[in-house]
Amino acid sequence: MATSEVQTVNAAGDKMRLALAGALVVAAFVVFYMLAGKGALVQWAGLLVCLVAAAVVFFTSESGRQLIAFGRDAVREVKKVVWPERKEAMQITAYVFAFVVVMALFLWLTDKTLEWVFYDLILGWKK
Repeated sequence: MATSEVQTVNAAGDKMRLALAGALVVAAFVVFYMLAGKGALVQWAGLLVCLVAAAVVFFTSESGRQLIAFGRDAVREVKKVVWPERKEAMQITAYVFAFVVVMALFLWLTDKTLEWVFYDLILGWKK
């Protein structure tokens, strides 16, 4: 049984940063709608400034640093992937398409057989 470690925010400063980031996201939408009469450029600029500020505050928190570390680890792992050659990828794709066609035919035949058995043989409902 796999267990995962649940991490919570403990430091008061970290909690404050996360609360401030959340408040800045809410403020971004408030600013966007409050600047509706000032023009689209000012409206979007206000939204983006608040969202960027929220992102900066979030990424200075422990949760933000952990997210950045996770992203770096993910990129490192993706670089380790050995991708198949073109020929191998084409063969695997052909196998998948062939399997799909075979399964489609099997399911169609099964459906038609059951339809014939139930409606024609058992119930006697001739079409």
